[in-house]
Amino acid sequence: MFKKILIANRGEIACRVIRTARRMGIKTVAVYSEADKDAMHVARADEAVQIGPPPSAQSYLAIDRILDACQKTGADTVHPGYGFLSENASFAQALADRGIVFIGPNLEAIAGMGDKITSKKLAEKAGVNVIPGFTDVIRDAAHAVQIGRKIGYPVMIKASAGGGGKGLRVARSDSECSEGFTNCQNEARSAFGDDRVFIEKFIEEPRHIEVQVLGDAHGNIVHLWERECSIQRRHQKVLEEAPSPFLDEATRRAMGKQAVALAQVVKYRSAGTVEFVVGTDKRFYFLEMNTRLQVEHPVTEMITGLDLVELMIRVAAGERLPVGQDDVRVNGWAIEVRINAEDPARNFLPSTGRIITYRSPDERPGEVRVDTGVSEGGEVSLYYDSMIAKLICHGSSREEARLRLVAALDAFVIKGPASNVAFLSAVARHPRFGAGQFHTGFIAEEFPGGYRPAERAIEDPSLFVAVAAAVHWRYAERAAQIAGQLPWHERKLGNQRVVWLRGEPRLVQIRSIPGGQEVVLDGKPHAVVSEWHRGEPLFSGTVDGRHVNIQLERVGTKYRFTHGGVQADALVLTEHAARAQALMPHKPPPDLSRFLLAPMPGLLTEVAVVPGQEVKAGEKLAVIEAMKMENVLRAEHDAVVKTLLAGAGDSLAVDQPIIEFR
Repeated sequence: MFKKILIANRGEIACRVIRTARRMGIKTVAVYSEADKDAMHVARADEAVQIGPPPSAQSYLAIDRILDACQKTGADTVHPGYGFLSENASFAQALADRGIVFIGPNLEAIAGMGDKITSKKLAEKAGVNVIPGFTDVIRDAAHAVQIGRKIGYPVMIKASAGGGGKGLRVARSDSECSEGFTNCQNEARSAFGDDRVFIEKFIEEPRHIEVQVLGDAHGNIVHLWERECSIQRRHQKVLEEAPSPFLDEATRRAMGKQAVALAQVVKYRSAGTVEFVVGTDKRFYFLEMNTRLQVEHPVTEMITGLDLVELMIRVAAGERLPVGQDDVRVNGWAIEVRINAEDPARNFLPSTGRIITYRSPDERPGEVRVDTGVSEGGEVSLYYDSMIAKLICHGSSREEARLRLVAALDAFVIKGPASNVAFLSAVARHPRFGAGQFHTGFIAEEFPGGYRPAERAIEDPSLFVAVAAAVHWRYAERAAQIAGQLPWHERKLGNQRVVWLRGEPRLVQIRSIPGGQEVVLDGKPHAVVSEWHRGEPLFSGTVDGRHVNIQLERVGTKYRFTHGGVQADALVLTEHAARAQALMPHKPPPDLSRFLLAPMPGLLTEVAVVPGQEVKAGEKLAVIEAMKMENVLRAEHDAVVKTLLAGAGDSLAVDQPIIEFR
C-alpha cells in the first residue's frame, strides 16, 4: 500500500480524499494556490505545498509544479480528484515517467474516453447504443449549419474535450447553430486548449442517467448501478439520486451491461462513469464516459456501502476488486444536492466573498452526510467553481430520503455570498420531483427566471407569524429585565402584538409556557417550543408538536425567516406602533433602468457596443467571465448607448454600472 498520496486538487474533493486516506493510514499532501493558502484542505492534509498564483492555469493545471511538489514531499502516488487534471492523459503519463502512481484509469482509457469523438467510436465498437451525429472535423459555422440541417433540429453542439457544461449549446435553428458553433469553439479553446466540436441529435425531454463502473488491473469490471442526474441547470448537475426513479429493472440491467462492455473495450481500471441520455420511451444512448471520480459519487456510496475513494486507491496499488457483480446490492435510496455560491434571484449568477456564517445540519451515519471544503470565515474565490458543499441524504425509500433532505436543507445556514439553499429546498419539495416526473429541462420549465424566495407564496403563514411572535417575545422579555430603568417608566410587556408579514397585519396574544411561548392567532393557540437563544441563526424546535428548522436573522427592526425555500420578513409591533406603521409612506427604489449593471462579480472581457450606437432588445452588450464561465449580457429593450462606464479587462463588482443609455 502507498505511503503518501498527493492530492492534485482543492476544496471539497481534496478533503474527501484526505478523509479516506487518513482512515487507511496513508499520509496526504495538499497543493494550493496563493488564493487557497487558508483553505480547509491545506489545514487537513499532513503536508501542503504552494504551487502558484490563483489562476488555475498557473497552479492546479500546472503539471510541472505538481510534479515538483511530488518530488519535494516524496509522494509515491497522486489522486487527481475531479476536474483540473483528473482526465489529462499527459499528466498521467508524466507521473508514470517519474515512477509515481496515478490513482485513476489506465492511459488508454483516459485518451480514448477523454475525447468525445473517439469515445463514441469506441462505444459503437463495444455494441453500445449511440446518438446519431457527425463526429468528423467541422470546418466552420456554415458547415455546422449544413450538418444541423442534415441531422434535423434540434441538435447539440459539444466540445470534444468538454465537460461541466462548458463548450456546449443546443441549437434549434440555423442561426442558433451558427452562433452556437462559434461560442462552443471559443469556450473550448479557452477552457481546454482544444477547439474541436461535434454535433449530434438532441433528444427531447431527455433523462440524464449514468452508470458507475469499477475495474481493476486483473480484468475484473463491475457496475455499481445507476445515478439519476436529470435535475440540471445550463447542463450542470444540481441534484442527483440513486437509483433512478424512472428505470424499470430490464432497462437498468441493460444499461449496466453496456457500461461494463464499454469499460472492457478500453481495459478500464479504477472508478469511472458511463453517461447515457434516456428518452421518454426508455431507449438509452451513450453520451460520454468520465474517466474519474464523479462529484455525485456519494449517492452510490450510500446505497452500496462501498467507499469509492478507497477502492480507487486499492486498485491503483494492484489489488483485486473485493466484490463481484452479484455482490453489489442496492440498499435504499440516496439523494445529493450541490450547494453553490450563486444567486438564484439573479438567474443563478455566481457569487463570491467571505463566508460569514456556515452552519451545516448534523451528520448522521447512513442518513445525513455533508461533504465540504469550506468553513466559516473561508473565501469563495472567483477563480474556481462555485461549490460550497454537497448534502447527501439516505433513506429506506425515496420519500424518506427526500423528507430528510428537505429537513436538512432547512437547517443549512450560509451567510456571506449568496447560495442556492432555498432554491434546492424548493426543488426537493416540488410535486414533480416528488413524483419522479422530470427531465433535464425541469428547472428551465419550472423556474424560468431563476428563483426569488422572497416572492414565493408562504404555504403556512401561521408558522412564520407564531415563530416571529415567540422570537420577539424573548427579546422583549430580556429588554424588560434591564437594570436601572427609571421608576414609573419601566418596560411594560403586555401580551398583545401585531405581526406584519408581507404587508398584512396579524393580531396575536403571547404568553410564556414551559420551554417556549404560546401564540394565539385567530383564536387558535400555537405552542412554540425551542432551546433557541437570541442571536442564533437557526431556530430549531417544535410548533404545535411538529419539528421545524427555520433560518433567522435580524434585518433592522425586522426578523427575516427562511424555511421551505421561502423567505419572508416579519415586523412585530405593539398595537400603537402598528397603527403608526400603517401610516408610513412607501419609498420606491431608484430607477436604474438607464444602466447596464454587472449582475455578478467578474472580469469584463468584452464590450460589444460604442457610444451613440442603437441597440435592439436581445443584442449582445458585453461579456463577463466568472468562475470559468462566459456570461453574455444582452439588451432588455431597444436603446441608444450614451456612455461606457467600464472597459474590457476591468474587474467588476456586483451591480457596478457598465453602460449608461440615453
